[in-house]
Amino acid sequence: MDTTMQIIAAVLAVPLAALGLRSLLLPGQMADAVGLSPNGVPGLSEVRSVLGGLLAGSAALIVVGVVATEPVWFLAVAVLMGVAILGRLISLAVDGFDRTVVPPLVIEIVVAAVMIAAAGVIDGATPRDRRQALEVAIGG
Repeated sequence: MDTTMQIIAAVLAVPLAALGLRSLLLPGQMADAVGLSPNGVPGLSEVRSVLGGLLAGSAALIVVGVVATEPVWFLAVAVLMGVAILGRLISLAVDGFDRTVVPPLVIEIVVAAVMIAAAGVIDGATPRDRRQALEVAIGG
């Protein structure tokens, strides 16, 4: 694995882990930070499990990907971020625009892009290899 990509991936894991831990340990604070109003124990549990799970889980997947040098772990994070991006885009279309959702959207896009790039660097495949794999996958 490319050392630079290992470092970039590991650096991205740090804020994700910090936000995940904040969600798990201080769900009320995290809810306030992202504009949620958890309703009692069920609401706090939701912040811990969904936000904490997504963020801390993504960080854990990145760490496993760095240690194992297996691209599938980075692709899993890219998928999670992709679904989060989709949710934000749906919200922008349905709920309207609020500038406070732009920074997390940009972060999710950057994390997804870096994870896809990291997966490409790790697998060592050439562009020709990838094209051939894609052709096989789509029956071409």
